[in-house]
Amino acid sequence: MPPARIVETAIDSGDEGLCASFQEPTLLTDWAIDTFPIARERGLYCCYVSNGYMTLEALDLLRRSRLDAVKIDVKGDENTYRKFCGSLDANVPWRNAEAARNMGIHVEIVNLVISGVNDDDSTLVSVIDKHLKHLGPETPIHFTRYFPAYKFHAPPTDVGRLEHARETARKAGVKYAYIGNVRGHTYENTFCPECGERLIARNGYDVVSYKVTKEKRCPKCTARIPITGMYIQKRREPTWVSIWL
Repeated sequence: MPPARIVETAIDSGDEGLCASFQEPTLLTDWAIDTFPIARERGLYCCYVSNGYMTLEALDLLRRSRLDAVKIDVKGDENTYRKFCGSLDANVPWRNAEAARNMGIHVEIVNLVISGVNDDDSTLVSVIDKHLKHLGPETPIHFTRYFPAYKFHAPPTDVGRLEHARETARKAGVKYAYIGNVRGHTYENTFCPECGERLIARNGYDVVSYKVTKEKRCPKCTARIPITGMYIQKRREPTWVSIWL
């Protein structure tokens, strides 16, 4: 399907942006760098859902093609990559996440927590430490629930482990830590890190309520909220749409 047709299909469907995702969008980089400029010219945002294992040259190509945001799925610590990912370098995704952030691309980190693979405390702490070192306290991190699929049959992640991971991240200084793949969980929402006000209420992929001001501040304590979004015209009413992966 040609890039222009993808963009027209998105617009006709009422979409607000394009997202290159499964299986691994790095394999489609040449397609993305043709598609994203057309999408941006038509008022759509562009994002990547990736494992982050790409060259810096590829990342810069995406930046110049006007990539807005990237979600990088970090698998775990060095042992996780060595045991389950063919001995890949565990530092590459973090290097790329930091580089993307320095390029002005909105970055969020996801850690799919899998029972018996990367749910132990040492692995979780390693991920959190790398997150703070490379991206700082304001970059969101999501601890998401795993479910058995295909040839891997470990039991679904215990929600208590996800809550433990999220609390560990918050105590370490991460301001925006989330729990994912648990629909209706209170920590899929965004809270002000200063006063605790619920700023964005979510139910799965749906935004139920949105309180962040146009100036990107908490309406209760006026703390700055570094959210990325686009102010668009939708259904005749101006709407602030957040890019949240």
